[in-house]
Amino acid sequence: MQRKGFSLIELMIVIVILGLLAAMVMPSLTGKGEEAKRNLVCVQMKSIYNGALDMFKINNSMYPTTEEGLEALVENPDTEKYSNYSSSGYFKDSKLPKDSWGNKFIYLNNEGSVEIISLGADKKEGGKDEAADIKMSECK
Repeated sequence: MQRKGFSLIELMIVIVILGLLAAMVMPSLTGKGEEAKRNLVCVQMKSIYNGALDMFKINNSMYPTTEEGLEALVENPDTEKYSNYSSSGYFKDSKLPKDSWGNKFIYLNNEGSVEIISLGADKKEGGKDEAADIKMSECK
């Protein structure tokens, strides 16, 4: 007599093996999504700094003030002060990028020392671990 299909015991063994494999793999994958988002935010901030902000400074001999913010990269805040402002702005689509959680970046200019900050996953100032703010100066 020839058997067709699997017995209940065989199926249970396969399910148990798959469960054990999943139990070993899942802990290593948990948290990788948030880590990837944090890494992406660092890349975005460095791109803003090394791209749009540097071009702004080359054209205008200074970075925008804290009050003018990153919005100064989309629209000229003062035509007299920034007479060499790029006619198309400093972002290709004329929209400010947002961080991985959909927040606007915070821009600070302390006498030429520029800092870009993301509030992180909790969208609030401060926080710890995965909810901590991300500063461009602290990115690798």
